[in-house]
Amino acid sequence: MTVFGRRRKKGEDAAPGTDEVVASAADGAEDGPGDGDGGSAGPGAPGAPGGAGAPPRAAGAVDRSGGPFDVTEVDDPAEGGRVDLGGIWLPGVQGMELRVEMDQSSQQVVSVAAVLGQGAVQVQAFAAPRTEGVWSDVRREIAQGILGQGGRAGERQSALGTELLAEVPVRLPDGQVGRQAVRFVGVDGPRWFLRGVFSGVAAVDPAAAEPLEALFRGIVVVRGGTAMAPREPIPLRLPPQAQVDEDQQEQAPAEEGGADDAGAPARDDLKPFERGPEITEVR
Repeated sequence: MTVFGRRRKKGEDAAPGTDEVVASAADGAEDGPGDGDGGSAGPGAPGAPGGAGAPPRAAGAVDRSGGPFDVTEVDDPAEGGRVDLGGIWLPGVQGMELRVEMDQSSQQVVSVAAVLGQGAVQVQAFAAPRTEGVWSDVRREIAQGILGQGGRAGERQSALGTELLAEVPVRLPDGQVGRQAVRFVGVDGPRWFLRGVFSGVAAVDPAAAEPLEALFRGIVVVRGGTAMAPREPIPLRLPPQAQVDEDQQEQAPAEEGGADDAGAPARDDLKPFERGPEITEVR
């Protein structure tokens, strides 16, 4: 059974790195309307891994032959129990908790985080130029932002390409400032860019990160043919079942939902997986 719940958290900041990506959404000219996303692509076809529609692979870029995938590269995005989130189809994993984060003012889905045990990965998809990737620039901007806040950041190579390893400042329960380890990964696809942020044990323990890395690899991105500015977030939406449950919950008496704020854990300023109202799915 799939269970959805809602938590409300007010006055919280965005996740580390989110501002760096979204703030640059207006940079550059608007991407021209492209081909539709329907149909499958063979080797060398626009949108296929390494095909004519994919941006040139930079040094350290991830090999996408094993994912993440463009929607034109798969026969059925729902295969394997993927969850339809609009611009992203996210694989379902046994024991996974799915947290969909929403902007309080617009009530739009901002990002989604998959939690397994004590580890998590937050994912967001953005539009990208047709002819070049953006991960190298985004990675540098995220690092500069973290360093400017007194954190630490450095790069390393892995099966997911060039990663950014960081320690971001966080406010501890006793009021002191500590550091939280996070891993930023990025994949340039055909006219899109997918970013993942690993936290908890998944940021420091390879064994704990492995199932979340496999989940990240299994993501299908649905860019669509709408003209979008480079780095503009690709729209996400709640899963259909979450929308039904959310409508039902909003009709409940106000006093029944009043404990959400008190029951939600406090969020440190720079923790990437505890922002804004959330719809939580337990699979």
